[in-house]
Amino acid sequence: MYKSNDMKLSQFKFKLPEELIAQFPASYRDEARMLVLHRKTGEIEHKKVTDLVEYFDENDLFVFNDTKVFPARLYAHKEKTNALIEVFLLRELNHKSRYWDVLVDPARKIRIGNKLTFDGDPSIVAEVIDNTTSRGRTFRFLTDYDNEEFVPRLYALGSSPLPKYIRRPMDAQTQAAYEEVFHDQPIDEMDTERYQTIYANKIGAVAAPAAGLHFSKQLLKRMEIRGIESTFMTSHVSLGVFKDIEVEDLTKNKMESEQIILPQTMTDKVNKAHEEARRICAVGTEVMRALEHVAGASGLLKPYDGWTNKFIYPPYRFSVANSFFVNLYMPMSSQLLMVAAFGGFEETMHAYEEAVKEGYRFGDYGDAMLIVD
Repeated sequence: MYKSNDMKLSQFKFKLPEELIAQFPASYRDEARMLVLHRKTGEIEHKKVTDLVEYFDENDLFVFNDTKVFPARLYAHKEKTNALIEVFLLRELNHKSRYWDVLVDPARKIRIGNKLTFDGDPSIVAEVIDNTTSRGRTFRFLTDYDNEEFVPRLYALGSSPLPKYIRRPMDAQTQAAYEEVFHDQPIDEMDTERYQTIYANKIGAVAAPAAGLHFSKQLLKRMEIRGIESTFMTSHVSLGVFKDIEVEDLTKNKMESEQIILPQTMTDKVNKAHEEARRICAVGTEVMRALEHVAGASGLLKPYDGWTNKFIYPPYRFSVANSFFVNLYMPMSSQLLMVAAFGGFEETMHAYEEAVKEGYRFGDYGDAMLIVD
């Protein structure tokens, strides 16, 4: 890594019209637009995700994140007052004891000893046993379900954990636009399907690995026919991806930790591609962070099962991937900072200006960006 320069958070601010924040996905996964940035020249192309295969050759390697999003957002009522409380599941702390790390909103109403009930299943009760952060709590769930049955029952109460910037004021015009694309499919069913990659396998994420949402069965098949290789690792995306950076001095920022798993089969494939100087494409910022966390000085990987809180921002020398497939992210977000570190600060911010000018859609349900040499 280069030594940090004097870059500040405010340098990553840009004006993003609210109407460009995607409230719904594209009609088909691979039909989203794709801005292509050639980082060596700064050249920009306007394509679609279906054009992705044109930029890769036989034996090039894509690295995907196979985490699976669980229905983390629930609504409960506080006993006695019946106040409505949003409960956001973060992670299971102890399976046997049914301890969970959660966020609650409004937090001021929830104290240690309080109990909450859920309309969908009155046999499940949550007891607050600890405060962790301003909004964070530790819950112990009380229920007659056995340990194996409880978690599926809990998930049945939840919904897709969409980011807060997806607000969806469902006026008549918005409803008509939705129905034109998704017809009679209820919105919650659409989210359950589309806020999940088609190759999701290992449950544990509370936010979708957004770049992976663009890959359809047809696109993956076209990649396979072209001879492009694929491999999978796991990064259980946390709410840290949506957390605002609160310090102007980027050297003082602390990222929230995420669990990452890089299996032997995956590291072997990446190392072989690296040694043969093939193109390696990281799909999503979580994949890129994991690769850089584990990579040695030579750029080679070893199997890993642990946690990372690595924070990547310009300037930074990347060791493993030489191309990057991502979404278009919010101003001053940690994802944007990583993209700018890979694509070059000036080149990336110029590309974002073009994306806004051309009406690209931003956020988890938004359009894509491919960065190549």
